Amino acid sequence: MTKLIIFSDLHMVPEGGTIIGLDPHRRLANGIAHVNRFHADADLVIFAGDLAHAADRASYERLQALLRELMPPAALMIGNHDRRELFLDVFAEAVTDANGFVQQAIDFPDCRAILLDTLFAPPYDYPVSHAGHLCQTRLAWLDRQLGEAGDRPALIFMHHPPHASGFAGMDMIRLVNEDEFYALVKRHGNVRHIFAGHVHRTISGSSRGIPFSIFKSPVHQQPMPFATADASLSVDEPAAYGIALVTPDGVLVHTEDYEIARRDAMGT
Repeated sequence: MTKLIIFSDLHMVPEGGTIIGLDPHRRLANGIAHVNRFHADADLVIFAGDLAHAADRASYERLQALLRELMPPAALMIGNHDRRELFLDVFAEAVTDANGFVQQAIDFPDCRAILLDTLFAPPYDYPVSHAGHLCQTRLAWLDRQLGEAGDRPALIFMHHPPHASGFAGMDMIRLVNEDEFYALVKRHGNVRHIFAGHVHRTISGSSRGIPFSIFKSPVHQQPMPFATADASLSVDEPAAYGIALVTPDGVLVHTEDYEIARRDAMGT
């Protein structure tokens, strides 16, 4: 049973920096310590994009140092707050495909995990590049990875959700070519679950008949009013990461609010 841990939207800042008064480094450090204590047996920890808040070298280097404390193996993705070239300059060991996109396929005995690069840049033309996009080159790569999955169920990980989340502001910057994405995925018929971040909120359901899970951030969260058009608003709610377990019957997905989680429950 493959166990995958998912952190998304780390938004690392330089030393001394905060976001709405919160320290991304401290909150992620607590999350890494929690994983090391309770999920050191994880097959992989996936960091699903928006690694740095402003895509600056100091933040990437600070994150790099913190990740050395993680016990399970890690795989890094990028999101709309990242800059691909600078990320790869700092994380020189990060896996890319033949065209330089930060994406890879990882095979486990019971599944294939496909990690996508949905960054709509360069050029880094905000707010346009805050949306996600899979160009024809990346779609062709995904097509090959799904075709080569063999008998393994495929799990897709992407920063941007490929469908509406119900939050007006975030939905304006979701994956812009979702119809192309789903047409490809549905043609193969072997995708068992889609995982995403970007929205800073725990959301689950299905789209086009495929189950999905979206995870909260270890730092700040999306406020709940659905109609808000401003995608930059944040609230201080508990930090979280996701846990995905592949079973013979499917995929189980949990959310761990690790800073408030209790393990000393008493019977009644």
